[in-house]
Amino acid sequence: MMSLVIVSGSQRPHSESARVAEYITRAAVMFEHTRHIELCQMDLPFWDGSQQSRANHPHWNEISDALNNADAIALVTPEWGGMASPLMKNFLLMCEQHTLAHKPLFLSAVVSGVSGTYPIAELKMNALKNLKSVVVPDHLIVRNVNDLLHHSEQVSERDQSLRTRIDYYLHMLKHYTDAMVPLRERISREPHPQQQQFIYGM
Repeated sequence: MMSLVIVSGSQRPHSESARVAEYITRAAVMFEHTRHIELCQMDLPFWDGSQQSRANHPHWNEISDALNNADAIALVTPEWGGMASPLMKNFLLMCEQHTLAHKPLFLSAVVSGVSGTYPIAELKMNALKNLKSVVVPDHLIVRNVNDLLHHSEQVSERDQSLRTRIDYYLHMLKHYTDAMVPLRERISREPHPQQQQFIYGM
């Protein structure tokens, strides 16, 4: 059973990011199991670099188990001041290094205006260095999000185009997921003899 975990990173409840994440969750019918984790509902501590930040948190084991069992991950972040949300970046700092390693990662940015490029660039550039996730080539930017992806029988041409694009992206994500399961299994069976010396990315 292939599992997809979608993580939305807005710090506001009832956010547009969470709504887009819920749409992706419903659309990902090619995965046997999907789960949306809305970070603002989890009350995560501010990461201070210590294991206690994880160990003492009531929800972290639940989140960690979901990520460990996931075969693919999708991140949905709002754009705040041209950046990914602080909550999303804090979440990525809290992730154990093995949790997301060698798993396909699909990035999405949500913005009420017409920007949205910078959070994707930021996450690709520096937020994932040590987690060793494999970011898939396609990413999603939902601009003017207030007007899109609502429950409605009547949708605009632009809205339908976005929905079709999401379907394509999820289809491709499933192919990457299928291809990378045996890769992770092989890495686990045949680790490099000095693997622990190279746990950090460059």
